[in-house]
This record gives sequence, structure tokens and C-alpha cells, in this order.
Amino acid sequence: MAALELRLREASPGLLALPWHDHLARWDPGAVAFRDLPVGPSRHLVRFVEADGLLWALKALSRHSALREYEALRVMEARGLSAVRAAGVALLGDDAVLVTRYLERSWQYRRLLLRLPDDAEGHRARLFEALASLLVDLHRNGVFWGDCSLANTLFSRDGQVVQAWLVDAETAEFHPALSEGQRRADLEIMTENVAGGLVDVAARRGALAGAHDRALAEATGVGERYQRLWELLHRRPTVASGAPDPVAAHLRTLEGAGFAVDEVRLEPAQDDTGQLRLSVEVAARRFHAERLRALTGLDVGEGQAQVLLGDLRSHRERWQRQRHTTVPESLGAREWLSDVFTPGAARAHAAQHHRGDPVQAYCDLLEVRWLLSEREGRDVGDEPALEALARHLTPTGAAAEVSVVDVPTEELPVVVAEPESPPDGHRDPTSPPT
Repeated sequence: MAALELRLREASPGLLALPWHDHLARWDPGAVAFRDLPVGPSRHLVRFVEADGLLWALKALSRHSALREYEALRVMEARGLSAVRAAGVALLGDDAVLVTRYLERSWQYRRLLLRLPDDAEGHRARLFEALASLLVDLHRNGVFWGDCSLANTLFSRDGQVVQAWLVDAETAEFHPALSEGQRRADLEIMTENVAGGLVDVAARRGALAGAHDRALAEATGVGERYQRLWELLHRRPTVASGAPDPVAAHLRTLEGAGFAVDEVRLEPAQDDTGQLRLSVEVAARRFHAERLRALTGLDVGEGQAQVLLGDLRSHRERWQRQRHTTVPESLGAREWLSDVFTPGAARAHAAQHHRGDPVQAYCDLLEVRWLLSEREGRDVGDEPALEALARHLTPTGAAAEVSVVDVPTEELPVVVAEPESPPDGHRDPTSPPT
């Protein structure tokens, strides 16, 4: 028997106790707490295991591929990129198993698109915007993905937007910076793969008429979203010396997109007109999240932070009007956290039967309340919005509408069937089709 080499980044007794000395395909469901998650077709055997109250994804690979992907995911984690976190790798001769932390409250694209109406354009747009943003972030950090697709991505809710996460880094390459040719090649791969994934969903729906044209248009649209964001980040406009307004406007645009400004440079333009060339270096896309954490200590997603900061600002303005005095931002933040957000998040989470994330539940409450108030022409208050969330009767097109897709980890069924060893290229038998 081949010697076992096990590397784990988490001191988990449950993980250590798994039967790493045997090949993943032969693990006994009677002895291992497999959980049943639909992952769709995969080149490799993928199984999900519960250990120490947490869920882990295990993927069978060759030794070389597992080590390569393990290191790639660790590099992405160090750079703060949106990718699943590598938890370990088990090496058994020429075979291996890559271990990653299961991304809680996330969906595979098939699950999302198959459970939403086919004409849910707003939800599809959020998905495509998230994928484009992920690819921009990777390219800015010198990462050539090489296999960008919907199938290699997980999606999670983040306020009124969607966050995309890379889950397959087998083909990833790291460079000091990507060339135009490398970026273009990655975009071409993405367009082909996304179109194929959308056609697959249409086929599962039994709606292939016109599906190829629509899929190609939507996949091309992801590339167009990418280009717009890339151009925003790399724009170098000229401004007149001593004219701060254009500079401030550009910075507000970047911050509105969630980017924290790291450095602003004004350098002489090369046309001898006396104007200056503006260039801005941006940090990670966490501007609003870092602002909210500084004020309240809450650590949330960037999209959630934009929603919550707006609510905090509105609360502080109401307080100032009622008391006819200026309220320091720090004091307003403390009162909002204790008197508004904390009880509001608890009520919203209860309305959603304690599924998902309390922070996201509160963001849903705010959105639904605003939409219902717009429809009624008055502020309807929290109660109608809470009832709409509880009964899954949110306004059509609301981001909260996709909350019905979430399935808590504790509700995932346990795998009890005897496992089989699938041939290469076949779906994991523990993962039924969505």
C-alpha cells in the first residue's frame, strides 16, 4: 500500500479521523458522514463530508494536480481573492484528495437558475455581473484562470448583489501582470464556457428553442461587463491643474463601485498642454465593508455594507432632525447597531425561519420594505415586509426573491447508498442531478 502524506491547515479531530489511507471512491458511507449536495457533472470525484460540525469538500485528483491546486488556492487566499479556502491535501502514491472548506450559503449556478423563472432578467444580470467582477479581480492580481465558467464558480448573496467565488483552480497561472493577449484568451474561454453552461440549463428546462442565441448574447454580455469595469479601473483622464472636481468625481465613482483608493497620482501629460494625467491605484474591493467595520465592528460583505451604511446614515439623519442637534457619526453608529440593526436582524432572520445569514436577512427586510413602500406611496413599516419575507411573497424582481433557494447546511441529506467507483469523466454517484 502506498504511503500516506497528510497536510491539514485545520486542527480538526474529525478530519484527522477520516480514512485517508484508502482511495476516496472506496470510503464507506456507513463510517463517514457524507452529505448530499448537487454539484452536477465533474471531471473528478467530488464528495462532501461533515466533520466537527463543519462541511468540507473533498476532490480526488492526481498527486501533481492536487498539489498545484492546493498551492494556487493558498496564494489566492493570501491575496484576498474570492476563492474557496484550501484546508488540506492527502497524498496517497500518485493519487490525492484536495480538501476545501465548504462555502456556506452558496449556490451552484444550475440550482439558482433552475429554481427561478426563466424571465428573471434581474437575477441573471446579478449573476453575470458577479462573474465579470471576479474575473477582473483575478486579472488585476495577475491570475490567469484558464477555465472560467459558471460550473467552476459558486455564488452567494451579498446585499442586493451577488458575489462570485472561484472553486476550481486546476488551470490557474500566476504572473506579475497579465498581457492583453492573456486577458483576451481568458475572456474567450469564459464566453464559450458560460454559453455552454446556459444552454445546459435551457436543456434541463426543456426550453432549447432560441437558447443558443440567448446564451451566446448573455455570455458576450459578461465580457462587456468585464470591459466596462476594467476600463473604469484603468482610466487615466487628463485634468486641468488646480481643478479638484474631476478628480473627486472619479474617486467617488471608484468608491461607489466598492474600491478603496490606495494612491492618487497627478503627473504632467505628455502633450505639453499644461494638463495633468490622473491615475489611481485601488486596493481590494472592500471600501464600504471596511468603512462599516470601522464604525460598528461588523464584518460583512461589500454589497451588504453598502445597504447597511445607507440605513445607518438614514437613522442618524432622522435622529438629528428629531433632536435638532448634530449627532457624531460614531455615536450614531453605536445607537444604530444596538437599537436598529441588532433587533431588526433578529426579526428578519426569524421571518425567514432562521435560514441563511441574519445580516442578509436584514438587508432583505430593508429592500422589501422600500419596494412595498414605493408601491403604496407611503412608508409601510417593518410588519408588511416581515410578513412578505415569511410567506415568500417578496415583490417580483427583488434581490430577496432568491432567498427561497437557500438550503441550510443542517438540512442536507446524509448519503446512505453504497458508493461506487465512477470511471473518469462521470458524475459522482453521491451527487444526483439538479
